[in-house]
Amino acid sequence: MTLTTMGLVPMLQFLAPQRLWLLLLIPALVVLYLLMVQRKRARTRQVGRTMLDLVIPRETPWRRHLAVGLSILSLLTLTLAFAKPKDQVLVPRERATIVVTIDVSLSMEAADVDPNRLEAAKAGADAFVTSLPPKFNVSLVSFAGTATTLVPPTLDRGAVTAAINSLQLQPSTAIGEGIYTSLAALAQVPPDPADPKAVVPARIVLLSDGKTQVGRPADQAAKVARDQKVPIYTIAYGTENGFIEVSGRREPVPVDHAELARVAKISGGEAYSAASAGELKEVYKDIGSSVGKEKVDKEVTSRYAGFGLGFAILAAMGMISLGARWP
Repeated sequence: MTLTTMGLVPMLQFLAPQRLWLLLLIPALVVLYLLMVQRKRARTRQVGRTMLDLVIPRETPWRRHLAVGLSILSLLTLTLAFAKPKDQVLVPRERATIVVTIDVSLSMEAADVDPNRLEAAKAGADAFVTSLPPKFNVSLVSFAGTATTLVPPTLDRGAVTAAINSLQLQPSTAIGEGIYTSLAALAQVPPDPADPKAVVPARIVLLSDGKTQVGRPADQAAKVARDQKVPIYTIAYGTENGFIEVSGRREPVPVDHAELARVAKISGGEAYSAASAGELKEVYKDIGSSVGKEKVDKEVTSRYAGFGLGFAILAAMGMISLGARWP
């Protein structure tokens, strides 16, 4: 059972929130203490100072107030610990499916990234696939004028890396078709033997340098991905100065960031840019960290119990100081 407390401790969640009713004892104790202080002051005014007051040093009120305050803080934090507070922490994800979708259009031959965009993309994708957790299924889709599932979801990293290294350039660009084909590949994910009905998280990592020239609109495909709860991580790869040779002429092929950023936003994913092989490696590293971990609830009782113990020790020292003079 979980519940966000309202008013008492905002932004905290607890596994045993019903125990927080014990916090109502704290205001009662504070009121009782204030009444006792008021009663003592009234009695002092009535009796006045005695010879004993002249012989024994008077108690310093702030020490007593500090000791009581620390005791209250200790009671507060220990009560929070008793209610089993929880927090979200990142833990390695056991299973997921990643579809690596790579643009193999002719513009990927541009040599603004050494040795060229496609070869650098192959190396980055190879390293990314190898770095994924062993239980992740990986699929490979390539697209140019059309899209093809080269490797359906599998645990066999060797099959995926071999297919990556065999990618060949083709004419035109159909980003939308690449997304639709990636979603179709996800339908081939084998069930988890331990839990066949479990819905395994899925992500599409799409690397491209251009804009859609043929096929269905990429924005439309991104909406379908969003409806299927499949975020798309897009990587705009290359530089603004890229070009390719066509019949002896230089044809500029600058990277188009806008469409890829829009696809990522619509689908609920993230948009990245990489202008070099080194930057692409860092992007894949960041994506791997994002998809390889998940947030789970974890009890953090010890955190609050530690604070409570610390306040209790300080309160005890304060109480002792009321009855003894420190050297």
